[in-house]
Amino acid sequence: MQHGYLELKLSWELFKKGPETLSEPERDRLDDIARKQDSIEQRILASAMAANVFVPPATVKNRLDEIRTRYASSDEFMQDMERSDLDEAGLEQAVERDLRIEAVLEKVASSSPPVSAVDAEIYYRLHPEAFDRPEARHLRHILITFNNAQEKAKAEAKLESLRSTLKNADKFAEAALRYSQCPTAMEGGQLGVVKRKQLYAELEPAAFALNEGEISAVLASPIGLHILRCDEILPSGMLPFEEVCARIIERLGDKRRREAQRDWIKGLSSEIP
Repeated sequence: MQHGYLELKLSWELFKKGPETLSEPERDRLDDIARKQDSIEQRILASAMAANVFVPPATVKNRLDEIRTRYASSDEFMQDMERSDLDEAGLEQAVERDLRIEAVLEKVASSSPPVSAVDAEIYYRLHPEAFDRPEARHLRHILITFNNAQEKAKAEAKLESLRSTLKNADKFAEAALRYSQCPTAMEGGQLGVVKRKQLYAELEPAAFALNEGEISAVLASPIGLHILRCDEILPSGMLPFEEVCARIIERLGDKRRREAQRDWIKGLSSEIP
């Protein structure tokens, strides 16, 4: 019964679907991973670390509720249970076992040494390429599409008249909401933070030549005519350590926790007869 639950769980984790929908290669991969996982889980539960681990009933119930939300209906849920040779009592038992394993691994991970700001700065200095920020612009645009030469001329005239009257970001946002034929119109024409090679090639040179607060000439792209506004220039260069310190600490902490769990599991073969 536990094996059926393990296959069900891994099928959703690996393939985002139930075991009955897997292709033959997916099924073979699932069987192989499930065998290995089952062996590891048995060693974890037989360890001294697992002896006093208790999972509250409320935690089990929350996990069962989460499993049910994966299914469109209770009938689909029950059909999957039957295919996996599970009833509700068996599922609850398997979930409680699963949560005990997670709790043991969390105990192991919590024993890993904390990451200090000094550790983070050493990583920052040794991996400068990871924190090199490319030049970027915070841009807005107004797009007008056209189907023929006459519509193109009208669109160009409208954009020309707009660009000469839009003095600030608020006015540009109002005009985008009124005239732009892009879904971004609902957000004041915001394209967000744009890096090089993220715009149409026809727009990029003008976009990255704009000063803050400047509006481009009317520009053509494969989808229509645009005017662009630069709200902010984000210069290239190394991100300041203060800006990335917390992220580095979190990343290194996760790495240490995974390594502590992996090393502990490797050592279980000698601990368990």
